[in-house]
Amino acid sequence: MMFLGEYKHSLDDKARVTLPAKFRPPLLDGLVMTAGTEPCIWVYPAEEFGKLAERINALPLTGQEANAFRRLIFGNAFDANLDKQGRVVLPEKLRRHAHINGEVVITGVGRFIEIWSPTEWQQVQQVMQERSAAETVWAKLGI
Repeated sequence: MMFLGEYKHSLDDKARVTLPAKFRPPLLDGLVMTAGTEPCIWVYPAEEFGKLAERINALPLTGQEANAFRRLIFGNAFDANLDKQGRVVLPEKLRRHAHINGEVVITGVGRFIEIWSPTEWQQVQQVMQERSAAETVWAKLGI
């Protein structure tokens, strides 16, 4: 399954977010949430996270960048399960990382999901639009 699309939701008073119904089937056997490399939360089906973990564990132990990435992903990872209503609790540590305090934007990015604060998501969207426009201009100029 591919996670696709953008959805807006709110956290409830217990810091739970309802994931879109079409995203739930691959998450029924468990999921792993971790800090993204940008201020967002990455959500993986447990099986898919296992594949990512294998690739990360294959990185050299002596590289500073590999070690930093390993710490970011594993040090901030949380196992979770959806409740009967398709909700999951977003841990405080991850909410702080992603600047989330109420509303969220949930995006499908292929093999995993990203959860953003609306403000951070808007900034990412703006950067993507600016890059896209710049790339078009560069292409026209032959750069």
